[in-house]
Amino acid sequence: MIKAQPRGTDGSLLESLPWTLGALAISLLPHLPYLAFWITGAFVFCAAWRYIIERQRRMLPSRWVRGGLALVCFLGVLGTYSSISGVGPGSALLAIMAALKLLETRRRRDQFVLLFISIFLVMSSLLREQYLWSLPYLVLSTLAILSAWLRMSAGPLETAQQSFATSGRLMLYAAPLAIAMWIFFPRLASPFWAVPIDTSRATTGLSDQMSPGDISSLSQSDEVAFRVRFDGAIPEARDRYWRGLVMTSFNGRTWRGSQSGIAPAVQEKIEVTGQAYSYEITLEATQQQWVVAMDMPIEWDLSRTFMKPEQQLAHITPIEQRVAYNVVSYSDYFVPALPFRPPKSWYTRIPSDSNLRTMELARALRAAAASDMDFIDAVLRKFREEEYFYTLQPPTLGNNPVDEFLFESRQGFCEHYASAFAVLMRSAGIPARVVLGYHGGEINPMGGHLIVRQSDAHAWTEVWLDELGWRRVDPTAAVAPERIEYGARDATFGGVGESWGFSAPSELLQKLTMTWDALNARWNDWILAYGPDKQMSFMEWLGMKQPSWRKMLLTLVFLVIALIVAISGFLMLRYRPPRKDRLSILYQRFIKKAGIEPRVGETPQEFAARVAATDAIPIDSISTVTETYLDARYGADSSQSVARFEQAVDALR
Repeated sequence: MIKAQPRGTDGSLLESLPWTLGALAISLLPHLPYLAFWITGAFVFCAAWRYIIERQRRMLPSRWVRGGLALVCFLGVLGTYSSISGVGPGSALLAIMAALKLLETRRRRDQFVLLFISIFLVMSSLLREQYLWSLPYLVLSTLAILSAWLRMSAGPLETAQQSFATSGRLMLYAAPLAIAMWIFFPRLASPFWAVPIDTSRATTGLSDQMSPGDISSLSQSDEVAFRVRFDGAIPEARDRYWRGLVMTSFNGRTWRGSQSGIAPAVQEKIEVTGQAYSYEITLEATQQQWVVAMDMPIEWDLSRTFMKPEQQLAHITPIEQRVAYNVVSYSDYFVPALPFRPPKSWYTRIPSDSNLRTMELARALRAAAASDMDFIDAVLRKFREEEYFYTLQPPTLGNNPVDEFLFESRQGFCEHYASAFAVLMRSAGIPARVVLGYHGGEINPMGGHLIVRQSDAHAWTEVWLDELGWRRVDPTAAVAPERIEYGARDATFGGVGESWGFSAPSELLQKLTMTWDALNARWNDWILAYGPDKQMSFMEWLGMKQPSWRKMLLTLVFLVIALIVAISGFLMLRYRPPRKDRLSILYQRFIKKAGIEPRVGETPQEFAARVAATDAIPIDSISTVTETYLDARYGADSSQSVARFEQAVDALR
């Protein structure tokens, strides 16, 4: 028969339990924005419940209660996240495990398990992103967890300050090993995991499709999309069109990208003129295959990247981590008469049973125009001269969104104007497509680079003219020229963006933001961008000829062994016992002749009394040795006293 475990507590964990709870709380901090509210509440409830149980010597919950709570919480995580795998569900499940583990914690061994869970929670926060604040958070959280560990075995006289100091020394000893492994451990070209992006919120930014009219308002997102560092002068804001996804398929409401494959040497057939811009882009993870570049890219060095027939850069696999690449672009270009893939008719296709008023308007304007270019000018003039407004809070639209936008609401952001313009062009038989990307960007004077945020997301149109090829036409410029001339951010600081729904930060906040962004850029360049290419370059700089993963692993092994030997030697020197002086050596000879060992904390007089009781040495000799030892150790004339003590020890038989 299995004996049931006792459920009561005796208060023995009362001193160390707050440290364990504090370590768990610190490890949960970076996960709080991503955890469901009920999970955070469950953790707080279990932590408070467990502390009250320990303080008041109450009974722990029974096995049936804990099992029921575990089942309910598991189903709650599954229902909240629709999965139990992935960073979000995994972090939530780990947090719930820690909370429920508290309710069965009886001994210090259980607290060790909780501290292990704390370490996993801290490390799992890096699966989402490695921000600049990640390093100080890792240091402080590890320091707190180690200190909590030491407090569980601390003596009654050891203070919390001493535990923190010991934890700090342990981390300093481990730092050289961690740095060596970070530098020399071979880097992989792709990550072990892919982190999905939360796309449930409506914010400014890019997605793989565009449905103007489905979203009634967009909230600004200051999240950085990418940073750009130009080799020379930064082009004007009006020329900074950052090409992303080209959309060619339209079902009456939603635009989607094409599924065309690789077209060999597309960029070589693009004719370019004017100034070339050379720059480096650091692109954040998009979980998409499209690659951003300034219109029009001609050269790039990002591996496994090609140009599709729509002059869109695409990666073989989705961009699942931050990447840096160099590009050469030209703002003046000409796309000659290339074979259409898909065929030319694809770019004029629109549903025949939707947006009928738009099609009638397009045919009427085209009949009154002398050429396709005149028709384009007429449409832009309509947007410019009639009462159309640029705003981020447009009304929702019904089954015929283009008709309702053009003839009723007349309010929208760039996607509305680009979609309506493309539909008007296609209705008149002019091939048209929509390009999603970014426009403008903000110059960071402290870092010398350009910041392009999700709030800079933009949509424009490209039309095909037989004599000119694909030409960019931005209908938003006809309605809100400041948005194109200065960019969204600069227009906002000028006060124009208030009518669009933008708000400008204060001057102090702007300076702090730029400083923080400059630090983040350096963090990305020096730490996070330390991938295979930079590692190989660094190895060559260190003198390693033709570096390979075998050479780096062997170097790492030898370096780790050398560091362990060096640290061990340092610890041996630091904690070696003090060298015995002449008196200690002589007194040890007296102990050896006495034949017994002194007890811990025993004084010379007490030891002399025990030696006298053994009759191993005459009492007068014991007294002489003891008196001369005390006189030599604590007397004024040490040199003569040491000589007398040595004579007394030598006289022993």
